[in-house]
Amino acid sequence: MGSSATPSTAASAPGRRKVALYLALLTLQYGAQPLISKRFVRQEVIVTSLVLSIEVAKVICAVILLVAEGSLKKQFSNWSITRSLTASGLPAAIYALQNSLLQISYKNLDSLTFSILNQTKLLFTAFFTYLILGYVLLNSVAFAGRIIIRQKQSPKQIFALTLLIAAAVLLSIGESSSKGSGGGNSDYVLLYGIIPVTVASVLSGLASSLCQWASQVVLVIVLSRKHPIATVDPFNNNTEMSFIGSMCLLASTSQSPDGEAIRKHGFFHEWTLLTVVPVLMNAVGGILVGLVTTYAGGGFVIVSALLVTALLQFIFDGKPPSLYCLIALPLVMTSIFIYQKYPYVDRKKKD
Repeated sequence: MGSSATPSTAASAPGRRKVALYLALLTLQYGAQPLISKRFVRQEVIVTSLVLSIEVAKVICAVILLVAEGSLKKQFSNWSITRSLTASGLPAAIYALQNSLLQISYKNLDSLTFSILNQTKLLFTAFFTYLILGYVLLNSVAFAGRIIIRQKQSPKQIFALTLLIAAAVLLSIGESSSKGSGGGNSDYVLLYGIIPVTVASVLSGLASSLCQWASQVVLVIVLSRKHPIATVDPFNNNTEMSFIGSMCLLASTSQSPDGEAIRKHGFFHEWTLLTVVPVLMNAVGGILVGLVTTYAGGGFVIVSALLVTALLQFIFDGKPPSLYCLIALPLVMTSIFIYQKYPYVDRKKKD
């Protein structure tokens, strides 16, 4: 699925209106998800049951779309278990753990603080991409006389990452200290809010870099064997990782505390009808991410979604952004804009 050959993006690209609709829907989903999850998921809900339901829902939604467009048979006919596990196995397991940490953090941080801290994944993606693609591949991978070159950051991108670090440090220290002075629960916020979303961002960066590593290795192997080049469709790749992630979560229930809780209380312990809402929203969001990644960029979505989160939090919770959020928010938005706008350009190749 994820590593199967697909028609060129240009040939199958939807119209501008449809792309704009994808962007708008993803912005709303991304901005509203923290608020919806915090409101509709009880503290007692078993995290693994929630994340597993989300991943299964993503696969179901994707299969429905593939059936609707008549490409399901083609995707499975070109699918290879070896390439699938090579490209998606480890990242899928990491993403499953990341999603579990995000669900914990949703419940224990206000929505805007969560959304801002969650953007530190950009920093860790840049770090791991440089580390993995730079040193592992540059020094040890060479097929058919080709060496994969280290990914570089432009000076402006490095400045953008510095802004992101400053915003994250400011928000982490400020929010935990303010919660402590206001309600005496700074340790709880730190342990169950700030640390989980930060670790999730680290894992997101690692998984994203491993996906890039795997796709480049597969590409070089294909070139060395003189096979037709297979393009990686982000939509189907996300579906593939959701399926593998579901298998990893199922396997973890045999030994994990969540697995024991499921056997004791049942899979849907403390679920309500409203719990289905964030599950479906997250699943649809996963599909939209694949579509937007294929046909557009994600920088606009992230910046806009932060504003949506701030607005919804004020409307529904009556909670204005804290001073720390007001300072960190423009820093993060500026960082994302600069990072997307000014990538590294090889002057030699340009000339």
